[in-house]
Amino acid sequence: MTGAKDDRLHLRVEPAQKALLEAASSASGSTVSAFVLKAATEAAADILADRQVFILDEAAWQAFDHALDRPASEVAGLRELLSAPTVLDQSEPGQAGR
Repeated sequence: MTGAKDDRLHLRVEPAQKALLEAASSASGSTVSAFVLKAATEAAADILADRQVFILDEAAWQAFDHALDRPASEVAGLRELLSAPTVLDQSEPGQAGR
């Protein structure tokens, strides 16, 4: 995305939000505008990433369609991994490894 920047976005922010954006942009060595534009653009791209159109030739489409039709299979260790306690399950901060 390069070219002339003719369009504008206008935002109203709370003082705390403005201070946070100013501090973060300063820490990253950029202007508030550049920082906000970069962060917003990256967030938008992440949100839309799984909604992008992709085109397949007939052979690739058949392989993709076949993969979607396959029954689900067990992945070794995944059930245990997902059911094991995590650091988010700790009752008190700093209890990891105890």
